[in-house]
Amino acid sequence: MYIVTGGAGFIGSAVVWKLNRMGVSDILVVDVLGADDKWKNLRSLRFTDYMHRDEFLRLLRESGLPASVTAVVHMGACSSTTERDADFLLCNNLMYSQELCRAALERGARFINASSAATYGDGTQGFSDDPEDLHRLVPLNAYAWSKHLFDLWLARENLLGHVASLKFFNVYGPNEYHKGDMRSMICKGREEIKATGRLRLFASGNPKLPDGGQTRDFVYVKDCAELIWWFLSTGPRGGIFNAGTGIDRSWNDLARALFSALELEPAVDYVPMPEALQGRYQEYTRADTSRLERLACPVCFRALEEGVREYVQNYLETPDPYLGGPKSADVLCSGQTS
Repeated sequence: MYIVTGGAGFIGSAVVWKLNRMGVSDILVVDVLGADDKWKNLRSLRFTDYMHRDEFLRLLRESGLPASVTAVVHMGACSSTTERDADFLLCNNLMYSQELCRAALERGARFINASSAATYGDGTQGFSDDPEDLHRLVPLNAYAWSKHLFDLWLARENLLGHVASLKFFNVYGPNEYHKGDMRSMICKGREEIKATGRLRLFASGNPKLPDGGQTRDFVYVKDCAELIWWFLSTGPRGGIFNAGTGIDRSWNDLARALFSALELEPAVDYVPMPEALQGRYQEYTRADTSRLERLACPVCFRALEEGVREYVQNYLETPDPYLGGPKSADVLCSGQTS
């Protein structure tokens, strides 16, 4: 049995989708569905059972994980980079993760954790996933700090050989619709373009960068699901690894790709950076993928234009845009290997 925490969420539901494509349906989905539309991410997916996170944690503390568990894919966390309640983040993102990790290892199960590229802070220390560099990182917000603390705990407990912690960069793609302001610019931007014909991007506060010139490593969610499957099947059992393409692209590049996918001419306005983000905004991210390359990781990461086109045309522009439906049977892996 596979356990996928956050299994109704963005990356978590993509993991369930990938497991289904590999013939796996003995899956326990753990999540908190609440009153939004996150439940729709599960409608077309196959799994054995669903359990609320609080009930799952209660049973975990009483009796541990089931003996039949093969792997735990731990995608469940508060992923809001603007969350200010550090106590909540430490409880939800750190202590819960530690308890679940210990329980999985006691059962001999694989444990794959969702870390974040936000742990790299302003990027001045680089984006190397070498564990020797962990102590140098200074996250810019409480969410990133909570994720960084778990990676530090793995190192301190000598668990890096037994747990795979994946630092996801800027993930976009189907099944993020419930995430509100945390949705990708592709998802939010399409709505804005449909409503106004234009797209707003942050102006640059750095005289060395043009407006919209800030860059990110944008990675398609299906490619993340493929990477997780590699770790579950033939990849290394543990380590800290970047989950990104190894290529940084500007927000202007993203805007052009989005307008192109919508078959429209670009029309972009630049707005000041919100005060809440000033001093906590990464101007540049790019995954160092050299460690994955040395391991001959077979995952192919789509170019930004290819991923945006598929996401927009095969999902956002369709009546039922969720993974698992008729539009999601396309080839998972295409393009160049990063």
